[in-house]
Amino acid sequence: MNGYMLTFFTQQDRRHHGAPLADWLVKLAAELGLGGATLILAGEGMGHDHHLHSARFFELADQPVSVVMAVTPQECDRLFARLQAEGVQIFYVKSAVEFGKLGGA
Repeated sequence: MNGYMLTFFTQQDRRHHGAPLADWLVKLAAELGLGGATLILAGEGMGHDHHLHSARFFELADQPVSVVMAVTPQECDRLFARLQAEGVQIFYVKSAVEFGKLGGA
């Protein structure tokens, strides 16, 4: 199947509707019936402002987080329409990919 790999980059302390933005994105993927979403916590990263963000013992709120999804073009359109309607501001990378499942079950 052809589609897109979407990677959204945020931080642990960014929120939307009272929930961490990354968690909200994963729940949104489920709500929209997407095939899945993976939330990845990073140890350290540099943002567009060239500020170093990291998971420190006392500052886990600054921890970089990414959410990765493989979606069809139609799912991508629905997801981006919803993000726009919600007013979500987030950096993303969208790459054309081929994806599928191997094996049974």
